[in-house]
Amino acid sequence: MDRLFTNVSIDRKILELMDRQYEAKPYYEYRQLFITPAVIALGREKLLEYKDLLDKIENRLAVNREIVIAIWGVESRFGTHQGHYPVFTTLNTLFDAYPRRSTFFRKELVQFLLLCKENQINPLDVRGSYAGAFGQTQFIPSSFREYAISFDGNKDIDVFSSVDDILASIANYLHRFHWTLNAPVYRDIGHELKSQQLVDVSLKGWRERVDWLAVCKAQGVTLPPPPDGTQLSIVGLEVNPDDGGGYRYVAGYKNFQAITEWNHSNRYAMVISELAEAIKQTSY
Repeated sequence: MDRLFTNVSIDRKILELMDRQYEAKPYYEYRQLFITPAVIALGREKLLEYKDLLDKIENRLAVNREIVIAIWGVESRFGTHQGHYPVFTTLNTLFDAYPRRSTFFRKELVQFLLLCKENQINPLDVRGSYAGAFGQTQFIPSSFREYAISFDGNKDIDVFSSVDDILASIANYLHRFHWTLNAPVYRDIGHELKSQQLVDVSLKGWRERVDWLAVCKAQGVTLPPPPDGTQLSIVGLEVNPDDGGGYRYVAGYKNFQAITEWNHSNRYAMVISELAEAIKQTSY
């Protein structure tokens, strides 16, 4: 510990980036950062290339393959963008000099040192994002320790280079948050919310829920019932002013909510959902 923390410095660039996160953009701008013809085409290639592995993952963890591939694509561009910031310095910077989330990043710094000890990793060698996420999964340290698994036949968990471990770890995260294979993810419910209850749910953020029947009644739509009786999220997505502006509203099912457990942003969950749809469309 003395050796690691000797001469550790604060990276001011990290602090600047934390206040300019992509998820703050309106949805029509945020979406185009990730859902592009190139990403969709490469995602379809990955579905075919790793078909046998994805068969095994679906059979064992019951998470749809196109969702796993979409998360891989968004998080690290299928492994090509894993981040270049030293994770130890990043986490120390955010713990020490980002008061708004200091407690959270102190815990993540501890988790990072533990996982490095457990996996015989030099903490000074690991590089990742400006928020301390690393590997092709872009797990934060606590998520790695809780959800990452080995799927390639050995005991080591490698989210840096083992595609088996990478894809299975993504699926395991969603599995732990009760993803249901082939169940609905979201449904469009119009460009206007027709009850104050739905407006309130939409404004309160990613954790808020409402009964399925209340959505059907208020919006005058027919929606498939949630497979396990769970409630729905209500998500407002900004529409490009060139396309008329306003909002597009969707109802998020339990599977959608599982994605928001990965990243607490409804915009992120919608990008993953729509990218997965695009990847799947001509893949079979």
